Amino acid sequence: MQKCVGLTGGDGLLGSNVIRELLQRGYRVRVFRQPERASLTLAGLAIEEVYGDILRPDTLSTAFQGCDYVIHAAASTRIWPSRDPASRRVNIEGTRNVLNAARDAGVERLIYVGTANTYGAGSKADPGSEARPYAGAVYGLDYMDSKREAQELVMQYVADGLPALVVNPTFMIGPYDATPSSGALIRSIAMGLVPGYTRGGRNYIAVKDAAVGIANALTMGRVGQGYILGHENMSYKEAFTRVASVLGVRPPRHYIPSGLVLVGGLLGSMTGTLLGRAPKVSWAMARIACDEHYYTPRKAVDELSLPQSSLDDAIRECYDWLHKHNYLA
Repeated sequence: MQKCVGLTGGDGLLGSNVIRELLQRGYRVRVFRQPERASLTLAGLAIEEVYGDILRPDTLSTAFQGCDYVIHAAASTRIWPSRDPASRRVNIEGTRNVLNAARDAGVERLIYVGTANTYGAGSKADPGSEARPYAGAVYGLDYMDSKREAQELVMQYVADGLPALVVNPTFMIGPYDATPSSGALIRSIAMGLVPGYTRGGRNYIAVKDAAVGIANALTMGRVGQGYILGHENMSYKEAFTRVASVLGVRPPRHYIPSGLVLVGGLLGSMTGTLLGRAPKVSWAMARIACDEHYYTPRKAVDELSLPQSSLDDAIRECYDWLHKHNYLA
């Protein structure tokens, strides 16, 4: 009998790739989404759509009935303002509502999509892992803090008997990025709009690999565990140069000193607060840009058979999708 997967956040970069991976495996996919949201990446897919809002439990009450699994990928990723009660409601209360609905539906397993930032990062020589405690509170971002609190909430439900586990993607690159999210970086480098690079760095993964890892987690991995979905650690200089090389354009060449970055971030936050609009660079963003956020995906590779595909292919697929859909004009 065909198994059913309920999914929130299906129209995002990750969700759009997860849906395609699930359909390829023969699952029946039910996407729970807001009716007013555009769905460029869902057009033409053989999915069932259910409309509602994760902040309204009444619209979730029957959303997952008949589903064997639930993947909760919907989240607010806003990082401005740094303290944002609306993001906290979506990421914490919305997650609570999804957990309750999944429990009431009696699903076999729930996969909560967190972020690698809810674990402590490290250096290339000693990368962060699932065993390293959360250190992101220093940035003062409700996005990071609320995702960590939501992950802890999932574990509370696990303790009460809900069969759930957590996956924690790093920086994902690939097609179907309609927002765009990471695609904005690819577009900016392609168009020569990135002036330089900072001292920091992060871990990157092809979004299609993350989708495979999540689909595998429906039947693999251990309940109550978290899994970092990542691949390659690169400094920003290395990453920007890599993107430029794949696209055949000139890479950003100027190193921007941390002091200048931090001053710019401080001024950006002050201006943004005064004018009531998001700055290009905030204080929190500047601090993050100067730090190393490196992780190891070893646990996910071992237990979820997480692929480690070429990032060159992911960069090219992202660029081609953006070009096809007129994001580069």
